[in-house]
Amino acid sequence: MKIPVGLHVGERLSLDQTLWQAKLADEAGFEAVWVAEGRMARDGIVPAAVLAHQTRRIKIGTGVINNKSRIAPLTAVTFKTLDEYAPGRIILGIGAWWEPLATKLGAPLRKPLASMREYITVLQAFFRNELVDFEGEFVQVRGARFDSMYRENKPVDIPVYVGAVGMKMLALSGELTDGVLLDFLLPPSYMEEASAAMAEGIALRTDGRKEIDVTMIVSCSVDDDDPRQAIDACKHFLTMYLMQQPHIAEHCGVEPELVTRLKQVAGWPATPDDVRRAMVLVPDSLVQRVTACGTTSVVVNKLEEYVDAGVRCPVISTLGDKEQTLSSLARVLQ
Repeated sequence: MKIPVGLHVGERLSLDQTLWQAKLADEAGFEAVWVAEGRMARDGIVPAAVLAHQTRRIKIGTGVINNKSRIAPLTAVTFKTLDEYAPGRIILGIGAWWEPLATKLGAPLRKPLASMREYITVLQAFFRNELVDFEGEFVQVRGARFDSMYRENKPVDIPVYVGAVGMKMLALSGELTDGVLLDFLLPPSYMEEASAAMAEGIALRTDGRKEIDVTMIVSCSVDDDDPRQAIDACKHFLTMYLMQQPHIAEHCGVEPELVTRLKQVAGWPATPDDVRRAMVLVPDSLVQRVTACGTTSVVVNKLEEYVDAGVRCPVISTLGDKEQTLSSLARVLQ
């Protein structure tokens, strides 16, 4: 590839589209496909297993599961199982979930940094094939390890990436993990503060590692015949997120007044009609700052801008004409 790229798939795609995109990315030499799990729309583990079985060389990551709804030992053995289907190709992407969904499902966010530290510490101990004893505030394991009754019991190489946005979580990622999968709808300029935060964490490592991997989901829409359609597809997506997950606004340079006005149109969950009515409030300049949209060349230039800012591997999330977007980018990035 001219630049390393990944692919992000989620509930906006049908299952057939998900498989088609993953196979195309596999054949085109993409680095990884990351499977979303956010809303109460689709689980991330089952599609990851299917893609692991149906692809040949591409890495398969979760982009991202949360550390609230599955206990850490179950997550560890789940990813050990995925690694049996695709040895050496599995990445565990994990995040702290989001509000208001976490509260609606009975698991409100509380001390997200402390809970993530405990969760990752236990995951990594299991992956090292240790006998785990851990008594934390959020995670407790009392003398457990991978079960060796039926097959050889050995360590598994499962990289752990955190889906982070805030600077404190980025610092924690630098201290403990293999990499980050940064969220979409962030401008390249975000990387200056983010890189500094990760560096603070890396300085605290005890394993001698001097850097972690940096990937970022980038919302992309290509329409070479009508670039306006591509811009509007990204504008619709950005509007929906600003209405329903306003924490994104803090890091993408949105005026608080705009978020307030959008939330006056609709809250969570917004309907498609709500989003269409609200998106007229969102300027094109904001859309083009935090997404890659327009012609193929414009989108590629934007991806390169993220790389220049410090993102090693942009992860394409297709919007609008998804087939044209992915096919066009795969063709020119090979």
